[in-house]
Amino acid sequence: MAELHGSVSEPVLDTMNFLNEVTHRYPDAISFAPGRPYDGFFDTDQVIAHIRRYMDHLAQQGGSPDDIRTALYQYGPTAGLIRGIIADSLRADEDTDVPAESIVVTVGAQEAMLLVLRALMAGPDDVLLVSSPCYVGITGAARLLDVRVRPVEERENGFCAADLEAAVREELANGRRPRAFYVVPDHSNPSGTTMATEAREDLLKLAERYDFLVLEDSPYRLVSPGTPLPTLKSRDRARRVVHLGSYSKTVFPGARVGFVVADQRVRDARGGEHLLADELAKIKSMVTVNTSSLSQAAVAGALLGAQGRLSQLNTRAAAHYGDAMREMLRQLHARLPADRRALLGVSWNEPTGGFFLTMRVPFRVDNAQLVISAQDFGVIWTPMKHFYPGAGGHHGIRLSTSYLTPAEIEEGTARLARFVEAQSTAL
Repeated sequence: MAELHGSVSEPVLDTMNFLNEVTHRYPDAISFAPGRPYDGFFDTDQVIAHIRRYMDHLAQQGGSPDDIRTALYQYGPTAGLIRGIIADSLRADEDTDVPAESIVVTVGAQEAMLLVLRALMAGPDDVLLVSSPCYVGITGAARLLDVRVRPVEERENGFCAADLEAAVREELANGRRPRAFYVVPDHSNPSGTTMATEAREDLLKLAERYDFLVLEDSPYRLVSPGTPLPTLKSRDRARRVVHLGSYSKTVFPGARVGFVVADQRVRDARGGEHLLADELAKIKSMVTVNTSSLSQAAVAGALLGAQGRLSQLNTRAAAHYGDAMREMLRQLHARLPADRRALLGVSWNEPTGGFFLTMRVPFRVDNAQLVISAQDFGVIWTPMKHFYPGAGGHHGIRLSTSYLTPAEIEEGTARLARFVEAQSTAL
């Protein structure tokens, strides 16, 4: 078999494997690479309690023992068992009122991306616009489906509506059809930026004016300190936003449960009208068939236990992640004071939440530099160039603060500063 689809040799698909390989080769290195929740909040008994709570809920709803057994053990409906519970949670936590029928429960948010792209991208001239740098999962899914991607590069302070409008107009002028714009509005992966209120309103107006959808992916908002800005979906009066949700950060990643809110009305070839969610469920039936019933039960039990308010369930976690980010920034300032980093040409942003911040350095950053950092300095990070669909990111480092203890952050930052000093002064 000499020929395979071109996506299997795409560098973006090798990113995670390479980082895992480096981590395995240098087990004593401190890693700022993984965007994983902190293990200290997980209690094995909680999973059992969540499932039991969901079973009790089914019984209170009139479910017989046979019904409950079937709900846990059988495949279940393709669109999901817990759509009503998710809809209640969105109303309670996000001021988002959508019918349960507009939700599809997915195998993580990653499957949601794949389903939405497959449904929306109808022809070779359809284009996905992405805020760049962006999460590799969306560009990887686009590559698997041969979807054309147009990056819209963030400015230093994040998304700018004027830049998106210019990109949309250029695509239209070239005979292509912008179908959707993907963005992480809150504490984005990888840059850590948060979209301002005015920019959110501008984005919604642009989507309506130029007839495209916004794919809103926001997994970090409810694990960040403080009151988050409203989601795009909660302000979506024209049904221009498809909201991609994940419980990997707010409940636990091992469940692999996400969801998509797709309340847009679409017409089929015979003139009938359906929810976009119905079409996504059709595609899902040919991809994963359904989402694990046991995983859905665990997530549902967590939601029920918090009366749908994931923000309250994650109060302790949000405080921890906020403390970790502040400690990381404090250590960076201590190891690389303003006068020193100005001399070296080093800078970083200062997110107020989320898992990530980004550092700019004067030397080119690539996988070879990462190996040097891991081998000679004992610290691992992620090259930003992996997150740029086009050119860019060659002088950027993504740093994750979520998975480490304060002691690891302190020691890891010291090692990172030594690496940055050595590579900067070697120029």
